[in-house]
Amino acid sequence: MSLIPSSLFDGRRTNVFDPFSLDIWDPFQDFPFTSTVQSAPRSEFAKETSAFANTRIDWKETPEAHVFKADLPGLKKEEVKVEIEEGKVLQISGERSKEKEEKNDKWHRIERSSGKFLRRFRLPENAKADQVKANMENGVLTVTVPKVEVKKPDVKAIDISG
Repeated sequence: MSLIPSSLFDGRRTNVFDPFSLDIWDPFQDFPFTSTVQSAPRSEFAKETSAFANTRIDWKETPEAHVFKADLPGLKKEEVKVEIEEGKVLQISGERSKEKEEKNDKWHRIERSSGKFLRRFRLPENAKADQVKANMENGVLTVTVPKVEVKKPDVKAIDISG
């Protein structure tokens, strides 16, 4: 058994020390608790921390932009907020409602997460935070942050003929 959660190494290149990611990691998320501990109510902080950690977001940089993609199945675009704080922090938040419980229902397992989620990413200097675009399609949120164009110096040809 490994104490390092497998979710850290899910086949994607990950940098735990990435200064741009402000993620909160729940160290007990993948730990195999016994059934008596699992059935005990978790603290509100632990639930929120788990919600933070369970919202997975990909961030890729293209020559033109920084692109963030989040899988948010079952959420409508009205239930998701995309904000820029202080001109340099991208914040994606929302809330997934808990399923309505009927009096006669007997739950055997609850694995789908519900509740609030929040993720923050410090944008690099080359991001145009005032031109952010967001799109939600088929449960996938795509946030595009254009990059500042780097101007290449003009190179003038010099006549070296004699």
